Amino acid sequence: MGKSILITGGARSGKSALAERLTLGLGPAPIYIATAEAGDAEMAARIAEHQARRGAIWQTWERPDDLLAALRQSDGEAPRLVDCLTLWLSNRMFAGADWAGEAAEIARALPGLNAPVVFVTNEVGGGIVPENALARAFRDAAGRVNQIIAAACDEVYLTVAGYPVKVKPNAILP
Repeated sequence: MGKSILITGGARSGKSALAERLTLGLGPAPIYIATAEAGDAEMAARIAEHQARRGAIWQTWERPDDLLAALRQSDGEAPRLVDCLTLWLSNRMFAGADWAGEAAEIARALPGLNAPVVFVTNEVGGGIVPENALARAFRDAAGRVNQIIAAACDEVYLTVAGYPVKVKPNAILP
């Protein structure tokens, strides 16, 4: 069984950089499974920034929708980095997909994968209650997806201002 890690945190908290370092430590020839799509110039710039930071050592797979298939198809010896679950969730919600069922399938598949996988996700529930129904639905869905995947992962980290805090496998109170 490959190791599975979830890294969460707020915007620009250092989650992706931490995920890249951890993934590189899990083996050679890492695979970056990108869920973002460059729908505008600002997003294209963000994607370019991530690509420049990673460098040429990474093999990039662009998979904005069928994440489970990407994990299965890339399952060999190379560690994988999925960046990020919240963008994948956005894609699935806008497609009208059963995102909760898909997240549960991913969680069920993790113990059977051979190569390590590191997931990046956003912690979006720490602010005020959004004023519109779509934003509230997304916030709630992101919280559910994060819980589903975190429960299946071996380790979970929260990043705050560039510093990671390991929250799993620490003891969890009932």
